[in-house]
Amino acid sequence: MKQEEKTIIINAIAKDLADYPHVYITDISGFTVETVNQLRRQCFRRNIKLKVVKNTLLKRAMEQSSFNYSEIYPALKGASSIMLSDTGNAPAKLIKEFRIKYKKPLVKAAFIEECTYFGDEQLDYLCAVKSREELIGDLVGLLQSPARNVISALQSGGGKLAGIVKTLSER
Repeated sequence: MKQEEKTIIINAIAKDLADYPHVYITDISGFTVETVNQLRRQCFRRNIKLKVVKNTLLKRAMEQSSFNYSEIYPALKGASSIMLSDTGNAPAKLIKEFRIKYKKPLVKAAFIEECTYFGDEQLDYLCAVKSREELIGDLVGLLQSPARNVISALQSGGGKLAGIVKTLSER
């Protein structure tokens, strides 16, 4: 591969890393073309970008990024592919679901919200990580709860108060 071709590939990977905040480095070695295509289809349906990359080119692209991916470099060994997503737990959920039928993909490392996770044993934890939107929804629900209680108390108490005033006025 010529240097110009490598530069084009590195720039494309660097652009993808800039576009997606969550990166999973996985191992899909040993998959047939049909299995890889099934995985790609499922990734496409969930807005996850899957790319098979060379480790050296991925490392160079990560070095160009504004994020500090240096903690991930030790995971760049063997066959690697990257899963890029806007949602932190979407690739983990896809991997877990895909593994019902197949033994792979294996998670080598993940970079979510500027935190690094290593190893396949982190998969269950990565599935449980809530996305930014889910956390905002939980926070809004918690903030609305006291207001709902006050409104509910006022509405139920208002009827009682009106009844007491009516009774007193009749006497």
